[in-house]
Amino acid sequence: MALRTGPGRAFESLFFGNFDPEEAVVEWECLLAGGSFEELVGAGEPRIVAGQDNDGCVVFAFSPRLSVALADARPSTLQDAAASWVAQRTEDGKVIGTEIANVILDDLASLVTAARRQGQGVYYWAA
Repeated sequence: MALRTGPGRAFESLFFGNFDPEEAVVEWECLLAGGSFEELVGAGEPRIVAGQDNDGCVVFAFSPRLSVALADARPSTLQDAAASWVAQRTEDGKVIGTEIANVILDDLASLVTAARRQGQGVYYWAA
């Protein structure tokens, strides 16, 4: 049910838009945990756990490595990653404001930290 309708109220969630989620998750992992975009994509990241492109909905898992990096990141590390992400998107002609990028990474770090305390993973739903 969550595949078609999203996480809704059944799961703690954040809502953001206007960027490619699969690309963003890989970029965030590169910025926070190291590695290259090509290496991560070649390793199958992000891992799709439900859905197919034919119906428009997909759910993929944050890698354990990204989850640890987000949960362990200091605020200054998140700010630096947000600034680098904004610069990367700008180079590709896509505008994401620095303030919203900071909010996204801060909120994700909080969500991941809470999920890890409960022994849960973090997933990204996109339609």
